[in-house]
Amino acid sequence: MKNKYTKLFSNTAIFTAGKFISKLIVLFMLPFYTSCLSSAEYSSADLITNLCNLIIPIACLGVSEGIFRGAAMRQSDKEAFFTNGSVIMLAGSAVFLVLSPILELSDYFSPYVWLIVLYVLASNIHSVCSQYVCAIGKSKLFALQGVLNTILIVLLNILFLALWDMGVTGYVLSVAVADFASAVFVFFVAGLYRAFKPSKIDFKIIKELMRFCLPLIPSTVFWWITGVSDRYLVAYICSDEVNGLYSVAYKIPTLLTYVVVIFNDAWKLSAVSESDNIEECTNFYSRVFRYYQAIMFMGGACIAVASPLLSIILFADSYYSAWIYVPVLSAATVFTALDTFFGSAYFTVKKTGMSFFTAFFGALINIILNLIMIPKWGAMGASIATFISYFLVFFVRALTMHRFIPFKIYPIKIIVNTVLICALSVVMTAYGGNIYGIVISVIILLICLAYNLRDIYVGIKDVITTLKSRKSA
Repeated sequence: MKNKYTKLFSNTAIFTAGKFISKLIVLFMLPFYTSCLSSAEYSSADLITNLCNLIIPIACLGVSEGIFRGAAMRQSDKEAFFTNGSVIMLAGSAVFLVLSPILELSDYFSPYVWLIVLYVLASNIHSVCSQYVCAIGKSKLFALQGVLNTILIVLLNILFLALWDMGVTGYVLSVAVADFASAVFVFFVAGLYRAFKPSKIDFKIIKELMRFCLPLIPSTVFWWITGVSDRYLVAYICSDEVNGLYSVAYKIPTLLTYVVVIFNDAWKLSAVSESDNIEECTNFYSRVFRYYQAIMFMGGACIAVASPLLSIILFADSYYSAWIYVPVLSAATVFTALDTFFGSAYFTVKKTGMSFFTAFFGALINIILNLIMIPKWGAMGASIATFISYFLVFFVRALTMHRFIPFKIYPIKIIVNTVLICALSVVMTAYGGNIYGIVISVIILLICLAYNLRDIYVGIKDVITTLKSRKSA
């Protein structure tokens, strides 16, 4: 059992060094972005990149996840999974190139079609290379390429936005160029040219990858609808200026999302490699989820209370009013994190069909709520709709998960924490602009801390104990 925790903590530490530091650098670039781009320009850049994020898994048929799942298994032929996965990615990219002129039909995106194509192709190549490197245990290289990618994005942003004043094009192009350069770096440093072996092209493996990956594509699309479609509706129903504020407000809760992404990378690697024994896997999930949910609720509460201060630090003055959306979005992000944890369980036991069903349910609810709430309450309606959607997906996944991995979800803790973070979001949204609202919010935050302190303490203690045992071994 200790080996499982050692591996998880080790992977998390490595990914934290690479990804979290990288993501923090990008986050602290927000003052730069908001000073170089107007709210309308920021809205356009955000809508373009999010459209790309929708197309990315479709264009490569979601194969990077399949490569990771196959190559991470102990007894698998890792090179065969990389080779056949790369073939699928290249075929999907070729089809995407042929169909890309369809994007010209949109007046909004037609000037940027070449940029969207470049962004999608570079991201898919980067994803396939980096996921394979992670799956075969080269965690340090995976973290290093993440840092390199971030440094390149920052440098290119400074060049394209500050020096060349390229606006929206410069913002998006910097990410595409950085992804391509990072992919080239990984490809040669990890010697992936040796892992790609045409002799190992096998239609049985291609079929296996497709069977695993194809359900993930609609799941990804539905998650995109739940998490991103509201921004398109806000831009359409309200304005690009309002959506610019709403989009930048989303960046503060991403502090918590970064933790989720880092943990999920490490967690998938540990869970997949230890998924043979369902009883041990169940105990592993139960123990980790206890710490995970406590940290997520506590983190969401802290971000909600600190949102006015973080907005002063991270946004240009013209964007400061965006903080009003942050408390509700922070609560939504907590449930995004819990949904992601359950999604990793579906991933581990290869029940990607359940990911599809629950993601579809969340997307449907989100669209209905957005169409009702945005015309009434603008961007605030969108943030509330997002929270409700993620909460309902969590509820459905919690009810169905026991069929596959019956780990404990601690329902009383979830209920109490949900009440606390909802109360905190309401108080901050309604009264966070005055001292009385701040005082009440801090009191709720302290109650949340007291309630979760033991679980957080036990989790930290387990980490320290595990690391000591690893050191002495």
